[in-house]
Amino acid sequence: MKTLTISDETYEKIKGQIKEDTKKIEIKNIDGDVIYTSSKPTLKEAVEEAVGCGANLYEANLCEANLSEANLYEANLCEANLSEANLRKANLYGANLRGADLYGAKFYGQGGDEKLTKKQVPEFLEALGFEII
Repeated sequence: MKTLTISDETYEKIKGQIKEDTKKIEIKNIDGDVIYTSSKPTLKEAVEEAVGCGANLYEANLCEANLSEANLYEANLCEANLSEANLRKANLYGANLRGADLYGAKFYGQGGDEKLTKKQVPEFLEALGFEII
């Protein structure tokens, strides 16, 4: 590899032509439309950033996403695809999961290391907005 030395003046003239290699994470809805773009390094961080900015994640496609320990406090995840997602220790307090696909999603009880007990299931479902009759 050879090194080329240029003046500051020349650098200033050409720097606008240099394309920065920045990776973007796109959160898409179930139709494939981009609903949020982030430069965060992981999907979990991108989702947390979106939630923190008040982005509407209605119908977000988060199938098989690793959202372990994610702060999803008061997130709008209505109709979102969270099937097979890892939600271990995720903060879902106040999150709207109405109509969300939670098939195979991984939830764990208090402490995040043990599966929910039968006794905890009703409280968990109520926390997700389900009405137990």
